[in-house]
Amino acid sequence: MSNAPGSGASAHTVVCDLDGVIWLADHAIEGSAEAIARLRASRRRVLFVTNNSSVAAGDVVAKLEGFGIPATGDVLTSAMAAARLLQPGQRAVVLGGPGIVEALEERGVTPLREGPADAVVVGFHRDFDYERMKVASDTIRGGAILIGTNDDVTYPTPDGPIPGGGAILAGVATGAEAVPVVAGKPHPPMAALVREVVGDVALLMVGDRPDTDGLFAVRLGCAFGLVLSGIISPDTDLSTIEPKPAIVAQDLSALADVILSTGSGVAPTDR
Repeated sequence: MSNAPGSGASAHTVVCDLDGVIWLADHAIEGSAEAIARLRASRRRVLFVTNNSSVAAGDVVAKLEGFGIPATGDVLTSAMAAARLLQPGQRAVVLGGPGIVEALEERGVTPLREGPADAVVVGFHRDFDYERMKVASDTIRGGAILIGTNDDVTYPTPDGPIPGGGAILAGVATGAEAVPVVAGKPHPPMAALVREVVGDVALLMVGDRPDTDGLFAVRLGCAFGLVLSGIISPDTDLSTIEPKPAIVAQDLSALADVILSTGSGVAPTDR
């Protein structure tokens, strides 16, 4: 299933989600690597932007390369956007994976297991428990701000959705009676990071979540390409989806077919 907009805006860069678009957990989605290669061969840049902060950016690059997709210099994570909300020399309690620790250290922020601290940074991780929530709550009540790398309620896997980083963040926010600042898609910190990297060029946002990737397209002022290989089931009533995607395709390979056959949504650059 696919449909193209009647008149797509020309764009220089495809901003591409990972989970549900390129892979499901450790399983590549068929045709995704070949689709990226075809888009790049037509002189379109592809920038990978993920809300998953659990792994280091270098590991994301390595995973992409393991699936046959070169990605050095083309990966942005919500951990990077979250780290930009803090200043060098500050301290942050981390409830999350190595990706957050790496991003904070690169920013010059000291990651901690417990407070006192300037911030508590929360992301997706599998060892979250009551004691860590208590540490976070105590630190926040002591004056730290609460930063979520993302607020995605679920995370796509080959066996279906599982609780995501947003579910953990909601628990911490409730326990600490705090309102978090969220860094990842579709929020302003990630949009600012994307624009810093690509500049003021037209974009196409490709993802599997209208509530994250679609709203991020709105935030960036660009078209949204929805793939049905992740959170949204192929039998979903597409008329109910908001914001309305400019392109809908079964997967990234089919979406690339639409772009390359019609020229809709994304125009080549001089790169």
